[in-house]
Amino acid sequence: MNTNVNPGANVNYANQPQSAPILTVKDWLITMLIMIIPLVNLIMLFVWAFGGGENPSKANYAKATLIWMVIGFVFSIMFVFLFAGALGSALYR
Repeated sequence: MNTNVNPGANVNYANQPQSAPILTVKDWLITMLIMIIPLVNLIMLFVWAFGGGENPSKANYAKATLIWMVIGFVFSIMFVFLFAGALGSALYR
């Protein structure tokens, strides 16, 4: 009978093999170069995030970037409506 309450307590993760290769500086430079090209960046973010077969680090980066883009888009829309409402209110008094 195993009486160990926390079976993973004695695991040394430093000696475990990596499941994915580390992205090099060159890989990140190419990624950043792709990210500055309009429309291509959005398409590639979806490919990296949900395409499968991509390095988990790059997939997580793409998902986080997409989340930030959605947050920025929502705040932009809110700002436009608030500004338009304030402007309309000031003009039609």
